[in-house]
Amino acid sequence: MTETGSPLPLLSRYAIMIDVGYIYASAGELLFSSAARRDYRVDADKLIQSLTRHADDQVRGELLRVYWYDAARDRVPTIDQRVIAQMPWVKLRLGNLNARGQQKGVDAQIRADMEALARHRAITDAVLVAGDEDMVPAVEAAQAFGVRVHLWGVEPPYGTNQAERLVWESDTVQVLERAFLEPYFSRPLPPVAAAAATAAATPGPARPGQPAGARPNPALVFGERHASRPPAKPGPVPAPAPTGAPATMARLGPERERVEEAGEHVAQRWILTRGEDNIRDLLPGPILPPVIDKELLVDAEKELGLSLRAYQEAREWLRDAFWDRVHRQFGLGVGKSRS
Repeated sequence: MTETGSPLPLLSRYAIMIDVGYIYASAGELLFSSAARRDYRVDADKLIQSLTRHADDQVRGELLRVYWYDAARDRVPTIDQRVIAQMPWVKLRLGNLNARGQQKGVDAQIRADMEALARHRAITDAVLVAGDEDMVPAVEAAQAFGVRVHLWGVEPPYGTNQAERLVWESDTVQVLERAFLEPYFSRPLPPVAAAAATAAATPGPARPGQPAGARPNPALVFGERHASRPPAKPGPVPAPAPTGAPATMARLGPERERVEEAGEHVAQRWILTRGEDNIRDLLPGPILPPVIDKELLVDAEKELGLSLRAYQEAREWLRDAFWDRVHRQFGLGVGKSRS
């Protein structure tokens, strides 16, 4: 309050609120004629950065944060969602994903956040990327507290992909065109191309027994990923001896059997918590996504009670055991013991 009793002027500040189900499905329809997420890949972190830059050009004021509204089975985040949650100025909000792949609870979260931010005078403007008519109550609630709502939509391939009433109720409306979205959406490599890419990255003999022109399954793509290197010898791994110390003083590393057992346990926990719906987060293999690879190492070290950072071969055993367990669970290949 000033000396005259009038409130201080509110600085312009905005939030970006993104209905991920809408922007992904609409962009998929525009670019690939498919709304199913399995048919394309999204570079989500770069998409968020681009939306943030665009808002900075279009909306007066400073950014409070980006709200990313998505859904996951039992609200257990996928690898992509966990990466997004770690981004600065981004708040991940998860609804539930039911057995039919439908989002539940996302609309209510958007309305609750918009109304709370407006009521507490945390924002003067809201950029809403959405299209469902269920967003209308959220817009009306924010506007009742004086917030301006800027509706962004995805260019439709035909007709419209936003509810007419939602367009009416918003203060401004803008369309994100194909050229804006195209750099962040791509088709996944088909199995044949993925196999070729893996073979090109890892020189070695061609896989025997694969018929010409056959469409390989994931087992053929990465089931024999160790063919290009000789099999590891069992037994403890010696750590480098200290400078000037005799070789007999070298410290022995962990036993292979214990490391593989830890890898199996970590894989089993991953399967129980993430489930079959998220198996594509691992494919095409054989390289684990960095987030999972780090989790695998940390969890295994806790279970073993020692660090594996200095034992590269032991870390390879760990990854091999993880893949073997995943292969057996999802029928992607036949687990085999390595000698």
